[in-house]
Amino acid sequence: MGKRSVTAGFVACALIAAGCSSDDESSDETTPPAGSSVETTSPATTEAAPETTAAPATTAAPETTAAPETTAAPETTAAPETTVPAPAGFEAIGPAVQAFVDDNGLNGAGLVVVDREDGIVHEEYWGEFGPDRVSYVASSTKMITAGVLLRLADDGLLDLDAPIADAVEWGSGNPDITPAQLVSNSSGLVGLGPEPTYAPYLCQFLPDNELEACGETAMTTPEDDDDIVPPDTEFRYGGVQWQIAGALAEAVSGKSWDQLIDEIYIQPCGVDSLGYNNHWFFASGFDYPSDLDPASLEPTENPHMEGGVYIDPLDYAALLLMHLREGECDGGRVLSPEAVARAHTDRVAEYGDAGDPDTGYGMGWWVERDSTRIQDGGAYGSMPWLDTTNGYGAYLVIEDDSGTGAQLYQEVVPLVEAAMGVG
Repeated sequence: MGKRSVTAGFVACALIAAGCSSDDESSDETTPPAGSSVETTSPATTEAAPETTAAPATTAAPETTAAPETTAAPETTAAPETTVPAPAGFEAIGPAVQAFVDDNGLNGAGLVVVDREDGIVHEEYWGEFGPDRVSYVASSTKMITAGVLLRLADDGLLDLDAPIADAVEWGSGNPDITPAQLVSNSSGLVGLGPEPTYAPYLCQFLPDNELEACGETAMTTPEDDDDIVPPDTEFRYGGVQWQIAGALAEAVSGKSWDQLIDEIYIQPCGVDSLGYNNHWFFASGFDYPSDLDPASLEPTENPHMEGGVYIDPLDYAALLLMHLREGECDGGRVLSPEAVARAHTDRVAEYGDAGDPDTGYGMGWWVERDSTRIQDGGAYGSMPWLDTTNGYGAYLVIEDDSGTGAQLYQEVVPLVEAAMGVG
């Protein structure tokens, strides 16, 4: 992996910020937003069977019985063993999304809907998308990162409401900040807006750095003294506070971020496509980095905590299902029910809102105060959401930008709600 100059990195950071900042991304994400399609349900594969059974008309039975190898279509049904027949009404989604994809010149889209009781109830893909397509999800990373700190609190390794200084020596640089404030954008440190390339915090974008070193630098620098405000007084979206959260997690656990992600999510939930990197330095602005395959990136000791995840649709949906099931995956517990509830609770309501009276923020989740939904939209257009009241969630993914993702979200939500019998 070739290294660019720091100047090039500054340019990249400046460009990406427009897609991640509070003024751009948060406004898109907090708007109750929103091919041939492929629905991987068993009915599709059972229709193929009659064609192979018609073969007995020939006496070369052995050759026709070999034909069931064409029923290797079960590869479409093998993945979602939790899939149940899609509820009536989902058929309206396909044409609507296809029209949107065509009108906006997108390379495709993906949608997976999960139900608390029934698991995956619908999945559909358009254009280049399929169940195994791995995409960068930008700020849809945040609920995953916040979950790591919540888990460490479950394990007794971290007190979310105690000063960071109680856990690590370098926390004394800002002695009043707590972990809960870091992952609710309430720490008072400088966020992505209005200055994403804020010089004292640039380590967050540099893959050559190290996570704990970056966290310590940001917490102890005196260069931000004139620009920070007291914690829990102002919503400041994103920025180095998330990198500090990851650094704190490594420090109190004694494990690398990759180890934490493997133990907390990958092993119990089987989400093998989930990974973190720090691709922003190599991206061209905030457009989706379609020419930057996650597999081409060298491992980094400074993964980007608020926007570095890459993952496929089914694996992200598995994490949503875990949240619906109060922290449980098939392979074990990820979070306690209390931790899940806390992540979803509008913590920003204690002092105001998240940039709009109808919008709050929990720990990694935007809270739509005028609906029963919470969501974690990203700069590249991914829109995961949960409706815990009605027991369902969905992962809608494109590879474009947050504004386009928000528009599609607005179109798709009513169709999904109709199919799920909501409202």
